[in-house]
Amino acid sequence: MTATLLRTAADLPARARTGRRAVVMTMGALHEGHATLIRTARKIAGPEGEVVVTVFVNPLQFGAGEDLDRYPRTLDADVELAGRSGADAVFAPSVDEVYPGGEPQVRISAGPMGERLEGAARPGHFDGMLTVVAKLLHLTRPDVALYGHKDAQQLALIRRMVRDLNFGVEIVGVPTVREEDGLALSSRNRYLSPAERRTALALSQALFAGRDRHAAQEALRARAREVPATRARAEALSAIGESRAAADAHAVATTAGGPAAVRAAARLVLDEAARLDPPLRLDYLALVDPSDFTEIGDDFTGEAVLAVAARVGATRLIDNIPLTFGPFGDAS
Repeated sequence: MTATLLRTAADLPARARTGRRAVVMTMGALHEGHATLIRTARKIAGPEGEVVVTVFVNPLQFGAGEDLDRYPRTLDADVELAGRSGADAVFAPSVDEVYPGGEPQVRISAGPMGERLEGAARPGHFDGMLTVVAKLLHLTRPDVALYGHKDAQQLALIRRMVRDLNFGVEIVGVPTVREEDGLALSSRNRYLSPAERRTALALSQALFAGRDRHAAQEALRARAREVPATRARAEALSAIGESRAAADAHAVATTAGGPAAVRAAARLVLDEAARLDPPLRLDYLALVDPSDFTEIGDDFTGEAVLAVAARVGATRLIDNIPLTFGPFGDAS
């Protein structure tokens, strides 16, 4: 399938629409993670619908000293990959096309959620991101827009903007795509030297360590629910040697788990990576409520996000995984 390259906003409404339009917004340098988004969009749009991929490196979301000029631009390859993955069109406007007359005076504010984690590390980033997303939603007028889970805070803010400001579009999140060794796919991975890439694996390894600690905790909780409630049953189990295991499971499940244990398991991996050559320099490790990206407490129940950001050499990387916490005695 060949994707049509569109350069101006006027090109979009001129296209005939017979079905749903699905939009995938990118900054280019497309990789398999983007291809997964496009293939998902194709399924949602169906054979009668249309898939549009936007390619635009947005200057508003790059702060001082960040890699705006260094950010890879590979439009010809992007158009080819987009078409191969199922896109009908690639909308790649210039900066002047998106911001006629210069930077916009009126912008979207990300609010308090936009000042946490990535927002604290990159002041103004989310205001710039939401401003361009709002503009591109207006320009492309999709029925559905798809974004990756890897940028979890970005996805949460887009969903909040669409809900709070009554955008008539469905927002779909698509799971993170990873390399075989676990590293989350990112356009910035190409900046990593072989040694830096080995260190960068600590991001996903830390998340997996937290996830595995949580899974082990849940298994112990399930085992603890099997602890007998009566003395007679306890004595019967003791006769076959299970009482000690049940007691251990109960003790661990009630005292040693939860969010604190997840954070500790992830932190251990990151601390070790800080001693590597080259070292990993941690920006943050956070276990947050995805509704507002505030840290969760030890009594939290429900969906959560374990997120990490760090620098390896000159490259800054982010990653996250979802977790679910349930009350003691209730599987999550």
